[in-house]
Amino acid sequence: MKTVETGLLHVESPAFENNGPMPEKYTCDGNNTNPAIRIHNLPEETACIAIIMEDPDAPGGIFDHWIEWNIPPAGIAENTNPGISGRNSSGKTGYHGPCPPSGTHRYYFHVYALDAPLDIPGHSDRKTVEQAMESHILAEGTCMGTYRHKGSE
Repeated sequence: MKTVETGLLHVESPAFENNGPMPEKYTCDGNNTNPAIRIHNLPEETACIAIIMEDPDAPGGIFDHWIEWNIPPAGIAENTNPGISGRNSSGKTGYHGPCPPSGTHRYYFHVYALDAPLDIPGHSDRKTVEQAMESHILAEGTCMGTYRHKGSE
């Protein structure tokens, strides 16, 4: 992967504090709907955004919960599917809320400001999305929430 100088986005959710617990509503113990994501410091030339939500604490390695691209730069409203959905680690598209099998896991929402829409098919996997984004990232940022499943040890 080539090195590209990018700016820093400020990413936050009104649903939880950065590095704090995510409300049950956004998990398998609740409605399993995506939280709203607000993005600040977007470069003027941003055409769209992409988001990748991952759990690095999953037993089998990184688990991708949400992959979405070509999202309008205004941000992401709660319980929406504003762009094109990629295939998450469960083999499905759309948001797959936190549901850790044990302990408290971290959920990173990586957001990318892109200078052009991505021309890749829906259901693409993370690797395909990252390769397509590579030369189009203007800025990026991350927020993180934690969750412990009610039924976990």
